[in-house]
Amino acid sequence: MSAPGTERRAAPGRAARAAASVPSVPASPFAAHRLDFTLLAVAVAGISLSGPLIAATAAPALAIAFWRNGLAAAGLAPVVLLRSGLRRELARAGRRTLLLSCAAGVALAAHFALWLPSLRMTSVASSVALVTTTPLWTTLLLRCMGHRPPLAVWLGTSVAFGGVLLLTGVDLSVSAEALAGDALALGGGAAGAVYVLIGAEVRRTTSTTVYTFLCYGCTAVLMLVLCLATGASLGGDYSARTWGLLLAVTVVSQLLGHSLINRVVSGLGPTVTSTALLLETPGAALVAAVWLGQYPPAAAYPALAVVLAGLALVVRGERVP
Repeated sequence: MSAPGTERRAAPGRAARAAASVPSVPASPFAAHRLDFTLLAVAVAGISLSGPLIAATAAPALAIAFWRNGLAAAGLAPVVLLRSGLRRELARAGRRTLLLSCAAGVALAAHFALWLPSLRMTSVASSVALVTTTPLWTTLLLRCMGHRPPLAVWLGTSVAFGGVLLLTGVDLSVSAEALAGDALALGGGAAGAVYVLIGAEVRRTTSTTVYTFLCYGCTAVLMLVLCLATGASLGGDYSARTWGLLLAVTVVSQLLGHSLINRVVSGLGPTVTSTALLLETPGAALVAAVWLGQYPPAAAYPALAVVLAGLALVVRGERVP
């Protein structure tokens, strides 16, 4: 028989070995990325307000794109330049980071240049639904880059694309201008996919603040060139209400929307992040109906349901990193 003291000393060892033998239960993707999913929800809410805010702003579409990016970059500049850590990160940014950030800025400029005019040519619901085909383009581009999405992702994107085609069909009976607006919005969705994929790559080594400062700055310069080339008014005749709406779309849709998308894409991955943007469709349609009185035709509602069903399949099929 061992001494009492020995028995007590041996017990913790046996307990530790017993505890070690119990298999650990891995945390769910949501639990492991709870903050990312929360920030993603805020980003989607901010982006959902983008379409209705832009539709209510009495300014040229290209000028809106310039101001939302230019004001966002101007707002980020003091943060980047006055915080020593961010200032050092910017100074040490390599050529690859700078080139990729500028490439993302080009893709974002193309996204805005194609999508924003469509908001004035077709309904907000249709325009937003088509521009949020970004996850469909993202899945296709990832496949071209060698990534093999699960079958559920392909099925989900196909279902979502079917919903997009159904919603596009709503405008076929409206006007040729609406159909042209649909085409522009679809091109904006493809450019958005390039923007998300490049952002996911840059965010591997670069902070959200520095990346968005570089990206938005590049986009603002390109949009300024387009505004000057097309003669779009940059503000000489804007009302106080227009300036207020421009500030609102900058804060809500650009800084909270796009910046938070860039914040979470490194953790959730480009497929899940871009797929969540499909939630912008019902969100923007609801805001447009309540605020602008722009109710979509009855055929749009089943189309939105199909898009959301595809979204659910993609989220279930794609594994969060």
